[in-house]
Amino acid sequence: MAYPRRFPVDKLKIDRSFVERLSGAAPDAALARTIVQLGQSLGMSTVAEGIEQYAQFLALRRMGADLGQGYYFSRPLPAAEAILLLRNGAALAA
Repeated sequence: MAYPRRFPVDKLKIDRSFVERLSGAAPDAALARTIVQLGQSLGMSTVAEGIEQYAQFLALRRMGADLGQGYYFSRPLPAAEAILLLRNGAALAA
């Protein structure tokens, strides 16, 4: 736990292993919530990886996670397509 203080870290990442089990086991939800709270108390943003379902997105949003990534938002894209997706919104992803 000393690493966030020793290195120039400004984000904490919630591993996909916690995210994929958010809808099930309470300990995984508690760990994800703790990571979000730790980030908030240290002035860091949090990013959750591996979001694949709306329920996961909603749970993380309610916890206060700042950022998310995963197939729920989009499949991996080349940079040019990602720019278009961000500019045009979900119309491209459909």
